[in-house]
Amino acid sequence: MIILSGRDADFTKRDVIKSDVSSVVAAILEDVRKNGDAAAFRYTEKFDGIKLDSFRVTEDEIAGAVARTDAALIDIFKKAAENIRAFHAKQVRNGFIMTEKPGVVMGQRVTPIASVGLYAPGGTAAYPSSVIMGATPAKIAGVERVVLFTPPSSDGKVSDVILAAANVCGINEIYKIGGAQGVAAMAFGTESVRRVDKIVGPGNVYVAEAKRLVYGIVDIDMIAGPSDVMIVADESANPDWIAADLLAQAEHDANASAILVTTSREIAQKTDERVKARLSGLARADIAEKSIEKNGRIFVVENLDEAFEIVNSAAPEHLELCLTDPFAWLPAARNAGSVFLGHYTPEALGDYLAGPNHTLPTGGTARFASPLSVDDFVKKSSYLYYSKDALELDLALARKFAQSEGLGAHADSLAARLDEWRR
Repeated sequence: MIILSGRDADFTKRDVIKSDVSSVVAAILEDVRKNGDAAAFRYTEKFDGIKLDSFRVTEDEIAGAVARTDAALIDIFKKAAENIRAFHAKQVRNGFIMTEKPGVVMGQRVTPIASVGLYAPGGTAAYPSSVIMGATPAKIAGVERVVLFTPPSSDGKVSDVILAAANVCGINEIYKIGGAQGVAAMAFGTESVRRVDKIVGPGNVYVAEAKRLVYGIVDIDMIAGPSDVMIVADESANPDWIAADLLAQAEHDANASAILVTTSREIAQKTDERVKARLSGLARADIAEKSIEKNGRIFVVENLDEAFEIVNSAAPEHLELCLTDPFAWLPAARNAGSVFLGHYTPEALGDYLAGPNHTLPTGGTARFASPLSVDDFVKKSSYLYYSKDALELDLALARKFAQSEGLGAHADSLAARLDEWRR
């Protein structure tokens, strides 16, 4: 890893992401919109290497996957779902009503989105954790129809662990459609797939671009980029543990980012040594090594105040505080997707079991975005009632306001009631 001074850390001038896949994705979306299943089958054969005659995963396929999955692993899925459910249950919002002003009733209703499509990636790895993280808050919110989309393997099957996790979450409407064609099926619907109202879940660059392009036709959670972690460490930290945590992020993707910010040059040097030593033993060493070479950095700073200036500029997806007193510094972390406190809270714990959601804002978007939550699966609508007497008190004020904007019909709409009363 490259060891730099904290003064060299600059996250304020991020490159504008230029996608060379946009036109390709747009064409796929339009094809599926016009031609439905026929187009989706064609792209599945082209990109996934399998010719299917049906997208829907059958009950027998689900049952078979559950039977083949290690029972102990299914128990872990259930424990994770229980922890995630307990955390997200605290996020439930209630509506409100206001009646303080005579003759006026106003309020807000919170209602669940009717249907949500969860995307679970395939490819180099299967992520049952993403299924649980997406489905659990949706179910808590009261979403009536939660649907899973995931790419098939070349034998036409869906990963057993993906189906087992879906079963734990009570999802039985599952489709073997991935990539941009899967997003298109969710957004537009086909002969065999009913469209959904919102799409959530991570995917590759084609999935991310497809989600971006269908936003407005449906809602989306976020446009997820490569994953990242930033670790802030003082002299009390363990370099080997830091190295392990950096590599845990680096193995996701060659474009993933793993960064250490430390007040100790000794910690910096030892961490660099341990990263190199640990790399050779990784199953995904090629991916992790490319990530570390491209985006791995160690910044040595004068003090923790300087460290948190870097944190808030970078707005990391994951932030580990490997500090003597991490809670004292938690308020200083204004921009971070999820914060992991202390030496015994590796980011990987949050990926799977602890409870907070692991679908987090990437690419510095934690400056303004939040983790996936129950809020993502509800919508809010306001309501208003005025009695005749109450309207009479406010009518002239509202009418003058409308006139100030040059909207005569608005003013007339208010005046019509006044004219009626005066007859």
